[in-house]
Amino acid sequence: MTIFQKILDGEIPAHVVYEDERVLAFRDIHPAAPVHVLIIPRKPLIDVRAAEEEDALLLGHMILVSREVARREGVLESGYRLVINNGTDAGQEVFHLHLHVMGGARLGGLAG
Repeated sequence: MTIFQKILDGEIPAHVVYEDERVLAFRDIHPAAPVHVLIIPRKPLIDVRAAEEEDALLLGHMILVSREVARREGVLESGYRLVINNGTDAGQEVFHLHLHVMGGARLGGLAG
């Protein structure tokens, strides 16, 4: 069982900023930006590679929730970064799909 599943199950506390029947969004405990929120599906998917066609609406919902999280965190207009790491080489540390929403400062490090 992952730490994210334990958060979903209420075994570990988290600073929740958004939740609905499909996802939970909470502040990262080791933020890489002034605003750093993780959005996780309630469905236990390891990563995007594990998603099936039936998960397309869930994945889209996560992206739309990121907009609401950005609004609530005050970075909707200034800009924010969305990141999903898939697998160890990509930097994934918790093997439960999660979308990072980061902002609150000028973020460097990626071409774009």
